[in-house]
Formats: sequence, structure tokens, C-alpha cells
Amino acid sequence: MKNDVGSESESRYRDTQETSMSGFSGLLSSVIGAGRDILARRRQNALEAPSSDLLAKSKQLIHHRGEASGLALACEVVADYQALDDANRRLFFEALADDFSADSDAVLTAAESYRLDPAEANLAALSRAAEAPRIKLFRRMNMAPEATPVLVKMRGAMIQALGDLPRLKAVETDLKHQFISWFNRGFLELRVIDWNTPASILERIIQYESVHAIRGWNDLRARLSGNRMCFAFFHPAMPDDPLVFVEVALTEGVPDAISPLIDQTKERDVGSMPDTVVFYSISNCHPGLAGVSFGNFLIKQVVEEVGKRYSTMKRYVTLSPIPGFCRWLATQETGIDLEEMRSMAKTDTAKTADARRHDLLAACAQYLVKERRNNLALDPVARFHLGNGASLHAIHWAADLSDKGLEQSAGLMVNYLYDLKSIEENHDSYFDQGEIATSRDVARLLN
Repeated sequence: MKNDVGSESESRYRDTQETSMSGFSGLLSSVIGAGRDILARRRQNALEAPSSDLLAKSKQLIHHRGEASGLALACEVVADYQALDDANRRLFFEALADDFSADSDAVLTAAESYRLDPAEANLAALSRAAEAPRIKLFRRMNMAPEATPVLVKMRGAMIQALGDLPRLKAVETDLKHQFISWFNRGFLELRVIDWNTPASILERIIQYESVHAIRGWNDLRARLSGNRMCFAFFHPAMPDDPLVFVEVALTEGVPDAISPLIDQTKERDVGSMPDTVVFYSISNCHPGLAGVSFGNFLIKQVVEEVGKRYSTMKRYVTLSPIPGFCRWLATQETGIDLEEMRSMAKTDTAKTADARRHDLLAACAQYLVKERRNNLALDPVARFHLGNGASLHAIHWAADLSDKGLEQSAGLMVNYLYDLKSIEENHDSYFDQGEIATSRDVARLLN
């Protein structure tokens, strides 16, 4: 099978896009330069030295009206933020929480006006009063070139600091809501990642892989060759930095272990006739975009793209980790010895029948199907795939013998099946009735 990646039409499209972006960048630079001149003249006329106070500039940016000078001021705010050390960044975050929040008195006054007269004008006034000034600050900062990835990293740093500064929750939530709009599905571009992809992007793929670590360039090349593919979503504001990517393998039958898919030392069976599309790794690349959904769109679009290239594929499945299983099992009174299970998995290459093994598989089925949080699956990977309309197809013993696989799931892995005829029905049943579609094999484990 030949992969028709990097076609001539795609190349021409990218060349056209690059030419267009180059012209726009030149125009933007000209506007920013003019804006800096305007700011400098105003400061000179006011006998003011350029302020080094980021908070003062931020408040000025919120109320600034001039286009060119506002763009130049946004550039200053973004640059000043990037220059902060950890301690001052923390102080800036606290100021965003305390000094750039909505005026509660103004909100109450506007709410009372709307209560007395629920007119459109009063509703609009209430909406304006309820919006924290920091939201306008984020929008105006985002006018600056390359500001979007800075704001994404800003939210990532806030999320990391939440343990010590829980009041930052409102700030990072405000940013999250902006990102949901800015990273709307309509703006995302699906690209195939192959060996002709720019090296800077391939380096990021190696860096961002969070499920099965890529051990250097040879390992990456093996994952992009033969019946292996990679697809990623990009955004116009971050054109060289993937948002999320999925690694795909074409196999004969449903795989029950990860090693044959990723181990570059394993010989490929050139005589096999692939009939199954396997999603074996999905990595979200930016902590600052947590909670902004990309993966579900990615899976569905990749199913469509692979279906166009390989019309003979019979099924679409995952081979997925179970990251919360051992942590949950350690809190249960099951009599299962996890260390014994890990040792058995490492030595039981033949996967022979054993009552202890069956008990572990049954406990895993219980965890995936019965354990819930807010009526959704407790395990984050299960929650993702089941929410996308997949069914729980199979649980495999000794499927991931890496240190990480043994630690988090005692070596177990799961197939989630994407049956194109039942995805929407499964999705509705999961969210409306809390029902999880399972295969007969999984149902037997539950019983």
C-alpha cells in the first residue's frame, strides 16, 4: 500500500499560504512600527519615560483606543510578561485575580436594573459588568504577533500554580473560555506527519509524545514508515506547533500488545494484509489547552482520511493505556497482589490461563465500566473514547510491559472499537443513560 502523503497540490497550497502570510507579516510589522512611533511621541509630549510597570501597561491596554498604538502597546505587554522571572510572574497572576476581576458592586447594580426592567439594553449592561477586565486584556494581548502561544503557556503556568494559589482558578478559566473560541474546530488544520515534515515539527512530536516515548530519530522514523502514520491538528496562530496528534498503525486483526506496533527491532510481516486501523497513541501537546477539546474531532477526521486512502479497512480500534487502574485497585479490597501481577505479566509471554490473571482482568472491567465520576467513566482514557462513541471491545493481559505500563495498569491494555454504524448511538446512550457499550468478552468478565 502506498501512502499518498505530500502531494503536489498540498505543496502548492502551502507555498501560497506562506506567500500570503509573508505579505501580511510585512504589513503588520509596518503598523506596529508606526504605533511605536505614536507611543514614543505621546510619552515625549507628556514628559513620561517608558513605563516598566507591566500592570500599569496592562490597565492602559484595556482602555486604549488607537489601533496602531494599541497594537504596539500589546507587543510591549507581551514582551514584558515574557521577561518576568518566576516570582514576578506569580505576582502578575495574583494581580490578574485580584485587580482585574469584575466589579461586584457594578454587577449587582446592573442585575437589579435588569430585574426591574428585563430589557435588552439592561441585559447587555449586565453582560458588560459581569465580564472581568482581564478578559479584555487577554483579547488585546492576543493582537500582538506570536501572542497566542504565549497566552497558552501562561495558562499552563497558572494551572501548575493552582495548588498554591487556588484563586487563580477564575483567571485560568477565563483564558480557557477564550481558547474555546480561538481554537474553534473551524480554524484547525489536519496534517499528515511524515519524514518530509520540517525537522522542527518532528522534534516537537518526539518531545510531546506522552503515551509511548519516542526514543530518538530512528524510533520516530519507524513510526512514520510502512503501515504507520501520524496525523496532527495545527492552528493558524501556531502553524509550526502541533496541538494534538495521533499515531496510527494498519494491522491484520485487532492487536493485543503494544510492542509489535512500536518496537523498531521487530520485523514487519510484509506478507500481511492489513484490515484494521489502530489508534495506539494520542498526545495533547500543550498543558495550557487542557479542557479545550481536540481529540474527538481528530479521531473522527482521521477515520475519514484513512478511509479515503485505504478503503479495504474493516474496523477502527484503539490500543489504549489504563492510566488510573492500579491507583484505583490499590484502594479496593480485592485480594489481588499487584506486585505479583506485574511479575506474572513480565514472565507470562504465552499468556496462559490463570485464575489470578482472570481476577485482574475482571477487576479492570469493573473499573472501566462501573466506576464513575459525575456519571462518566472514572478512567480518563475510557472517558475520552466512550464519550466519542466507541465501545469497550477487549482487555488484554501482558499488553504493555514497559515500566510505565506495569506501574499504571499491571501491563493491561484496552481496545476501544469505533464502529462507524453505532458511534452516534453509543455516544447518546453514554451521556443520556450512562450506558457503556461492551463486547461479549467484556460482558463475561463483568459477570
